[in-house]
Amino acid sequence: MSRNHIGVIPLLFVIILPIQGCQKTEEPKPAVPAPAAPAPQAAPTPLPQPQPSGAAPAPQAAAPAPAAPAAPQAAPAKPALASADGERPGSRIEVQELKRVSGGTVMLRFTMINDADKRLDFGYNFIQPGLGIQGDISNIGGVHLIDPVGKKKYLVVRDSNNTCDCSRSLKDLDAKSRINLWARFPAPPDNVEKIGVIVPHFSPMDDVPIGR
Repeated sequence: MSRNHIGVIPLLFVIILPIQGCQKTEEPKPAVPAPAAPAPQAAPTPLPQPQPSGAAPAPQAAAPAPAAPAAPQAAPAKPALASADGERPGSRIEVQELKRVSGGTVMLRFTMINDADKRLDFGYNFIQPGLGIQGDISNIGGVHLIDPVGKKKYLVVRDSNNTCDCSRSLKDLDAKSRINLWARFPAPPDNVEKIGVIVPHFSPMDDVPIGR
């Protein structure tokens, strides 16, 4: 080998060594875990959209109508204290009230019913016998009370003109109709709690209770 070649080799060796010395071995970096995916979020509640001016409001569900109150029931009819059939078929009477009132008297209220096909005449049929024909004869002055224990008869109260304190000026009772009647009597003693009621041309009604 020539002298020139020997001189070049050491020189190259000197140049290569510094270059290799400058190179450093890089250590591998640890792997970084990937970030977790964010949790899903609930969709936001949409805000009500403003209505344009003059626009009709959105229809709303109609409120249920309140239930109608139950109709009140009619009070049951008060039962009659006593009843009796008449001599004419289809006629009857029902006593609605017999009670002591002020003035030491007893008030009788009853209903006369005509279920027949003909009219029921008042005329002389219900007046008090023996008084003769005078004044108003269309009355029920012949109705009376009988106390069988005290053996006493109570007639309708009358005024100084002999006018009965009872239903008067009565018209004939049409077929299939009824009429409410009344009469006042002197009161029996307080110990009399029941008494007979007699209406001419009808069956007697015994032991009718006297109220207060």
